[in-house]
Amino acid sequence: MIKTENEVVKRVRDALKTAGQPHLVRTIAASAGATQDAAQELGVERGQVVKARVYAIGSRYVMAVVAGDRKVREDQLPRIFNMGGAVLRPGPDLISAVTGFPKGGLSPAGMVANLPICLDASLKRFDKLFAVAGDRHVVFETSVAGLKALTGGLTSYALAEPLDDEKSS
Repeated sequence: MIKTENEVVKRVRDALKTAGQPHLVRTIAASAGATQDAAQELGVERGQVVKARVYAIGSRYVMAVVAGDRKVREDQLPRIFNMGGAVLRPGPDLISAVTGFPKGGLSPAGMVANLPICLDASLKRFDKLFAVAGDRHVVFETSVAGLKALTGGLTSYALAEPLDDEKSS
């Protein structure tokens, strides 16, 4: 099956269409999880390839969406989401169960559960962003305003900080 025609990618395309955004997705050879490689293939800066991360705060799940050249400040998540409890990063099986996306395909659009979402304010540096569309080799183009419309997420300057190691993603 063509990657852009699988069920999880279709779910992202449907979410984009419902939000009134262009719902075209594109396949890339690089894994979007390897933000530097994906950015090089797309001809953009690393920060323009967004990363979605799921965390548990106490017994609730949340999503952080950050620029590809940033990392989540996990210690800030309880304050940002106004939740109490320990912050944990669930394993891939639990993330898949909560979001409906396979490992590597985590998208901020088209999840099966309605998670609270926070967007990295540093994404505002860019007019154009690329996010995973249900498969690590499929992305969609959007903007910060587009992500806000898709996710209903809040924006925070405290969510992310620059990566320590330029090679990590």
